[in-house]
Amino acid sequence: MLASEAEFEGQFPGCETGAMPPFGNLYGMNVFVDALLTRDEHIAFNAGTHNECIMMGFGDFSNVVNPITADLVE
Repeated sequence: MLASEAEFEGQFPGCETGAMPPFGNLYGMNVFVDALLTRDEHIAFNAGTHNECIMMGFGDFSNVVNPITADLVE
């Protein structure tokens, strides 16, 4: 079961609720990535707001975050 926004909004100070970037490591959380995403050259994601996004190379993202790779999507 997924947590509601109200249950985790306080975990990401400085970010709008629902627009947290995938840098859980900065907040003491593990980051999980589907194995299929590792094939993409670039990824894009929220930059802490609903109006801005970040695009970066997946390799750079992986080096910064060190995500746990798993088969999450069928």
